[in-house]
Amino acid sequence: MKKPFTFLSICIALFLLTSCTQTTGLQYNSIKETTVSAKEKLPETFRFYDMHIVSAGDSLTQGVGDSTNRGGYIPYLKDLLESEKGIGKATFENYGVRGNKTDQLLKKLQTDKVKKSISKSDMVILTIGGNDIMKVVRENLSDLQLKDFTKQMKLYETNLHQILTLIRKENPDAMIVLVGVYNPFTKWFSNIDEMNELVTEWNTTGENILTLFDNTYFVKIDDLFLSTKVNLFYKDYFHPNDKGYELIAEKIYEKMEKDALPAFLANVSED
Repeated sequence: MKKPFTFLSICIALFLLTSCTQTTGLQYNSIKETTVSAKEKLPETFRFYDMHIVSAGDSLTQGVGDSTNRGGYIPYLKDLLESEKGIGKATFENYGVRGNKTDQLLKKLQTDKVKKSISKSDMVILTIGGNDIMKVVRENLSDLQLKDFTKQMKLYETNLHQILTLIRKENPDAMIVLVGVYNPFTKWFSNIDEMNELVTEWNTTGENILTLFDNTYFVKIDDLFLSTKVNLFYKDYFHPNDKGYELIAEKIYEKMEKDALPAFLANVSED
């Protein structure tokens, strides 16, 4: 970074970070049922496939900022998947914990309960990395510079590789989706170009790690929060609001519909 972040941006960062307090322990977040739109009429011999999805990671998976308390992006994605031809019921197990970083997710994935869930899943969705970035912000508030993130990014890279390795050990065939990170400060402070640069580099790192594993998919969401004129943030100005979660779900679904679901449904129909 050519210059430190402005003092004003650091003050707002400190304020926003109070909304990212971690919840301790292994958390399972129940998902409320939602209404599913009717599918087009299919032949009576057609067999719908019921999907099992594991969602794990940080507050974006827990659903902080969701006014309905239904699990953030999950109920919207559930509706979209269940509207897909060939899919019957989409069941989610939610292991999102507010404040989780990659090292904490790594430990969670080694618990028997989560390993069992992953082993029987068709898809694993991860939201992780944002709190790794915020850890550096907290530790360098007085003189935050881009170079301060180098060590943590390397640790993120190592932890993410181990996370994916563990998932693949438990389930060689499940689709793995990594949702990218976004810059929550852009809406209020458009001149923080350094943070946008960091988010881009962080997402590129995650996407590159995914290429080392088969059947993995990266979902870019930072553009949602950069380009929209509609407020997508919860009242804490950090987490998504209902509309933000809905758009994240649409991004995930668009990626899966284009790159993964056709082959997946073709394979299960042959079983």
